[in-house]
Amino acid sequence: MLHDHRGYVPALSDKHGLPRRIGIGGALLLAFNGAIGASIFALPATLAADFGTSAPWLFPLVGIASLLIAVPFSRSVAAFPESGGPATYGRVFGRLAGFELGWIYYVARATAFAANLNVLVSYFARWWTGADGGAIRVGLMLALVAGFAAINISGVRSAMRVLGGLTLLKTVPLLLAALGALVIAGVPTPGPLPPVNEVETGVLIVFYAFVGFENATVTAGETKEPNRTLPRALLGTIGTVALLYFFVQLAFVAVFPFGLESGQDAPLLALGAWLIGPVGALVIGVTAIFSTAGNLHSNMAATPRVTFAMAERGELPGWLAKVNRRFDTPAASILFFAGLIAVLAISGSFVWLAVVSTLARMIIYSVTILALPRAPQPPERIGASHWLIAAIGVLICVLVAAQADRTAWLTLAVLSGAGLLLYFFTPKRSSAS
Repeated sequence: MLHDHRGYVPALSDKHGLPRRIGIGGALLLAFNGAIGASIFALPATLAADFGTSAPWLFPLVGIASLLIAVPFSRSVAAFPESGGPATYGRVFGRLAGFELGWIYYVARATAFAANLNVLVSYFARWWTGADGGAIRVGLMLALVAGFAAINISGVRSAMRVLGGLTLLKTVPLLLAALGALVIAGVPTPGPLPPVNEVETGVLIVFYAFVGFENATVTAGETKEPNRTLPRALLGTIGTVALLYFFVQLAFVAVFPFGLESGQDAPLLALGAWLIGPVGALVIGVTAIFSTAGNLHSNMAATPRVTFAMAERGELPGWLAKVNRRFDTPAASILFFAGLIAVLAISGSFVWLAVVSTLARMIIYSVTILALPRAPQPPERIGASHWLIAAIGVLICVLVAAQADRTAWLTLAVLSGAGLLLYFFTPKRSSAS
């Protein structure tokens, strides 16, 4: 049933009684794949053009800032053993606050999907003439969204073995390409950083490389010892992501210190071609497609469960909770999500969508950090050191969010407002027991 009081937060999957089968390995894979999707294949040229050979050093800097967010965030996560991730945390501040945080998380995932879909289509366009714009690009986006939706409605099972295989397929070729480029071209000398105002803008884009680590928290109710497993997975993921991005960006600027004159949307194809010609470009292209497709598939599988759960709790229209009886999947929520991301992907570019997604995540991280004292299983003692780090983490979130332009804030406000309209116009009811 619904709980309107502040305190215990009903889990998104409580009533299903899902067994806790995800260990530290599975949690790491979920968090790592939530963070590593398309941006590693899209950012190198943009950062090289803006920051030259100093670009790789943005990743350890932002990684340290991300850790200052992740440490208090992970402590709050450990106090919420239920599934649902950010969609459950805000409810300790009241039903409306919980709904809006869940909806903002949904928007963050939708804009991330749309951003990564733009990158996936850009890589397809390298071998498909005309797919870089116009009706063919739009048609390809719609076909891909429809395909991911159909697969998930059909009830495809996700296994940790498959996720581990996809992780190897996208990580090993990148590491080998980066190593080869550094051996041949040498390690570049860091150049001077540009003015502070330009660095601040770049930091917002780089943060997009780290957001998504909270992906593992959505399955907290299915994780063994979540109070120990999730913090280790989140912190380990941020360190791994920082090292991988630094290594790849360092290799890219070793070969292309000032970026590319063309091919900005698929820069690592140029790196692969520089290494071993067309075969290298093909290998990197296929790697990018596997990586991005895996990220999109996991997003399509998980995110519609947010609106499904909200509809079950009476916070969204009941039709979003409709289930395909043949496949036992939330078909209505999957189709709703597919429609939203199709509109976002067609109307926006990777960078613009990434900024909106990052802005939404900063709000989610801040509220989650502040939710710790009201969590269902808070620590016996919350010391001054925690609140010091928490204050720094929230301040970093505020500073990063402040770098977003008016358009990003307006877009997030419109999407959040749409969620509020759905909330207020939905007849309030108790969820099925």
